[in-house]
Amino acid sequence: MEFKDHFSGHAVDYAAARPTYPHALFQWLADQCRHHDLVWDVGCGNGQASLALAHWFNRIHASDASQAQIDSAPEHPRVTWRVETAEHCTLRTDTVDLVTAAQCYHWFDQERFCHEALRVLKPDGLCAVWCYGRSRVSRDVDTVFHELYEDRLGPWWPPERRHVEDGYRHLPFQFEALGEIPRLEMTQSWTLAQYLAYLRSWSASQRCLAETGHDAVAELQARFADAWGDPDTVRDVEWPLSIRAGRAPPAD
Repeated sequence: MEFKDHFSGHAVDYAAARPTYPHALFQWLADQCRHHDLVWDVGCGNGQASLALAHWFNRIHASDASQAQIDSAPEHPRVTWRVETAEHCTLRTDTVDLVTAAQCYHWFDQERFCHEALRVLKPDGLCAVWCYGRSRVSRDVDTVFHELYEDRLGPWWPPERRHVEDGYRHLPFQFEALGEIPRLEMTQSWTLAQYLAYLRSWSASQRCLAETGHDAVAELQARFADAWGDPDTVRDVEWPLSIRAGRAPPAD
């Protein structure tokens, strides 16, 4: 499967503008694992999830197919950064306690990735993939957001984005599903400038700018400002998290 790179061209800006995952997500993942030696964090991007996992696990093998993303990731004594695809990694068979894929599973060849994850996971090891949907701020801000997302940038979203919209429900996932998965949300407290930087970090925003020369976020900035109020006011931005998690088969 050809690697579709939507983020390397703005890897530094992407890293700076991404929302962070809740502490409760990583606590829950750690609680589901019997051992806490090794994690494979696939499609790690700038390493946001990798660094959080390093609080709970001894070693993190963080891989991404983009050299630019790996180059923008910070050093950490428990994290090993590797340029590798999701469908093939250099980890040994039956060595991994947890495999994670944060906001990237829709870019993979899911069947090949699942096969590789099953290879490296220990018996009864856990695989968890998650994504976050559209943000929410307030009715007025969200109205402008909808126009940007649907009307201005609709043609520029890659087709894989639909899988994020439906929470990965229709993608192949070859693991024994966990019975209960927590309902979690991401929350960031941002000024207007931080919120707009996030909107500009979208792959659709960058594609529109590169192909047409139009900054769709800038074109709606005045309306966002009217809806936001004082630009220095800090508002809560929320995203729903969708999580799929399951186990590798137990030992014979």
